[in-house]
Amino acid sequence: MSKTYSIKTVQHLPVSLNEAWDFFSRPNNLKDITPPHMGFDILSKHHGERMYAGQVIEYRVKPLLGIPIYWMTEITQVVDKQYFIDEQRFGPYDLWHHQHHFAEVPGGVEMTDIVHYRLPLWFLGDIANSLFVRRQLEGIFQYRFEKAEELFGRETVLSPESMVVFG
Repeated sequence: MSKTYSIKTVQHLPVSLNEAWDFFSRPNNLKDITPPHMGFDILSKHHGERMYAGQVIEYRVKPLLGIPIYWMTEITQVVDKQYFIDEQRFGPYDLWHHQHHFAEVPGGVEMTDIVHYRLPLWFLGDIANSLFVRRQLEGIFQYRFEKAEELFGRETVLSPESMVVFG
């Protein structure tokens, strides 16, 4: 079994908690915050406009050399305007557990993403992580960070917490 890795990002946006939650809790908006080169397409029907516990979302992504990969996640937990969690049910990872946290802070909202992931193929997965997987995931979260600033504005005074933190 390969190692379990994690990535954490924290971002402050100058919007209300309601506005941030409204955007990020809608599955149809996922494509807007995913880099175009990923070829991200949602395949499933959502059974509603908002995420809910038990919801299954199916995607097609092209993360490597334009080769399409099927990915299915389940929204396992949702606490309104606080957090939601998606977990992979079928796809490229042995483990994918993604927490999306939202908190009201002075001047806006703080969004924190925490991802735990593990790759298949034992030590080969660890090598792949070192060579390209981690860098690609960091690029996806960097894109999301920049896209969120484009959509909602940038925090006027950057705090040390309002940054992409990889580790």
